[in-house]
Amino acid sequence: MSRESERQRWQRNFADLLQELRVAQTGVQILFAFLLTLPFSAGFTRTSGFQKDVYIVSLLSAAAAAAAIISPVAFHRALFRQGRKPELVRFAHRMASTGLAFTLIAMVSAVLLITDFILDRSIAFVLSGITALWFLTFWVFLPFARRNWGEDDIDEDDDTPRILAADGSAGTVAGR
Repeated sequence: MSRESERQRWQRNFADLLQELRVAQTGVQILFAFLLTLPFSAGFTRTSGFQKDVYIVSLLSAAAAAAAIISPVAFHRALFRQGRKPELVRFAHRMASTGLAFTLIAMVSAVLLITDFILDRSIAFVLSGITALWFLTFWVFLPFARRNWGEDDIDEDDDTPRILAADGSAGTVAGR
């Protein structure tokens, strides 16, 4: 059995989520800042109607991602010192997932916008599709395929002390 109390676990989960959100927030903010300045650049007037539509999708997706990823901070302020950490952690998890989904849309549409501006549209679609698959591989497919990593190695319900022998083999104190 874990020596971590229920309250400590929720605290740790919230701290872990905040660290993850800090990473995601930085990326979203950089992309959002780039997108906000883009219409003021000299070359933006040469964009096609399609490219402007893609730009709007990317801009609004980046804004939605930023809102979702930052929202746990506002939620935490509203629930501060109310002892509702489990609710906060569940909400933050949903918002982090939502923020990542909007980040994926914003990133892929930004890639489509730029590649369509400088390359043939068919090549832009191919590169954007590859980009989407790349993100989905590392953000969805691999994490879900590897959700159970280490479950055979670690049994959280087993708190029997372990020892490591000189030959590198492991065993329990009682069962050595």
